[in-house]
Amino acid sequence: MTVGIHRDNVAIVLQRPRYPENIGAAARAMRNMGFSQLIVVSPGIWDEERIRRLATHAAGPVVDTIRRCDDLQTALSPFHYVIGTTARLGGQRPVIKSPEVLAQNLIPLSLTNTIAIVFGPEDRGLTAEDLKYCHQTVNIPTVNFSSLNLAQAVMVICYCLSTAGRPDLPPPTPRLANRAELDRLDAELTETLVRIGYVNPENPDYWMSRIRRFFARIGLRAGDAGILRGICRQIRTYGERQYAEGRQAEKSSTGRESAF
Repeated sequence: MTVGIHRDNVAIVLQRPRYPENIGAAARAMRNMGFSQLIVVSPGIWDEERIRRLATHAAGPVVDTIRRCDDLQTALSPFHYVIGTTARLGGQRPVIKSPEVLAQNLIPLSLTNTIAIVFGPEDRGLTAEDLKYCHQTVNIPTVNFSSLNLAQAVMVICYCLSTAGRPDLPPPTPRLANRAELDRLDAELTETLVRIGYVNPENPDYWMSRIRRFFARIGLRAGDAGILRGICRQIRTYGERQYAEGRQAEKSSTGRESAF
């Protein structure tokens, strides 16, 4: 028995798409490959008639259930694993250069976790700010010219996901912390590390991006994220108490000196 991607646990997310026709064409590509969850974040133009014209009648059910969000963080908050698509190679973030490899890796994850595949706007793709919400990035290899139409990119990724299969049943990946839980941890950890002087408050994201990649590699569960948040709170409480006791001791010492 061949085991493949659990399609019901995979959503396609379009971040700031500029044209309704590309939304419709992406919905059609998803329908071709058996995917139905489409999320549209802050579209440049929302025109359902133009969307449906390119989606065609067959992809109507995908358009009917589109979830619209105002920002990417809100859109991704329920998902346990997030993949960002990028045409850029290099830099600090590791990129999977084969959608087929990505698809194989996602099979065990998709059995027990919800997955979002994020595509950026047509003119410039996902920004560094967008990518900080992603556990991993994937690149679609091209020859000489890296720019793909949005719907073409959606089709390539969905095709690779739909045709991926393994001859054995892989052990399912335990339920991971979702994006909202990771964002709360990120905020707690950033505040704590800034306060103890480990992270530069002028540019905290430089170091936090490395920590996010570390968490993505080990795959934090919801309970793990909760434990780390508790540790952060305890560190801050201890630091505040020590600071208050030091100030009190300083005042007492000053008072004794002034009495002589």
